[in-house]
Amino acid sequence: MPAGISVHVGLNKVDPARYEGWDGALNACENDARDMAALAGAAGFSDTVLLTPDGTVDQVTGALREAAGSLGPGDILLFTYSGHGGQVPDTTGDDDEADSLDETLVLYDRQFLDDEVNREFRAFADGVRIVALLDCCHSGTAIEMPGAATPETGVRLMPPFRQQEIYARDQGFFEDLQRSLAKDSPNGETSQATALLISGCQDNQFSLDGDANGAFTGALLEVWDSGAFRGGYRSFHRAIQSRLPATQSPNLYTTGAPPPTFLRQRPFTV
Repeated sequence: MPAGISVHVGLNKVDPARYEGWDGALNACENDARDMAALAGAAGFSDTVLLTPDGTVDQVTGALREAAGSLGPGDILLFTYSGHGGQVPDTTGDDDEADSLDETLVLYDRQFLDDEVNREFRAFADGVRIVALLDCCHSGTAIEMPGAATPETGVRLMPPFRQQEIYARDQGFFEDLQRSLAKDSPNGETSQATALLISGCQDNQFSLDGDANGAFTGALLEVWDSGAFRGGYRSFHRAIQSRLPATQSPNLYTTGAPPPTFLRQRPFTV
């Protein structure tokens, strides 16, 4: 029988000591992680839930690596993240980012590059189904457009001025990390794991926070309807999209080459 492992990360704030005094306070990210873990548990997944202070780089990578060591062909990983999104310049010159910017998940202790997420996904055996649900800004096919108007409150966006300030402080670290990740890619080339992503918004939009859940996660839970939903991933995405305003339009894209049978499966099928 196939096995399912899920990892759920929800950060209502970050460590201000690591972000130049900014704590990134949000309302609903821990609720999102708990609710997604409950959904996954009901669908037959075992789960790891990492909330705020536990949402560190070491703990997130540790949970993903433990899952990679356990899952084989035909099994499934579900990875969900609710928190802030950010960006740093991509200095490797390998053309894997059209806008020369790497997306980041703003974890408790530092920003986690999209290339780091991809490295962890590549560690899974061929044939493992990977589903990622990211409820944060900068979560479309590319990162948010520089210079876009930023709402005052209620968005899961690391403020651009804070991104610039922290990047200036940590530029050497990120440049070394990006070079290391590029070298680790097979044949020295950029590669991607075979995975399916439903993100909280498009490139030039914001993912909204909320009182009980983020707007994206709340819509997802409504569509799922405690397991009553019966379509595939594409219809699942469209139904979530229909419940959100045009200012936040969730995106669906794949990396690698997920088989059509995977995309047609009912979401969260172990």
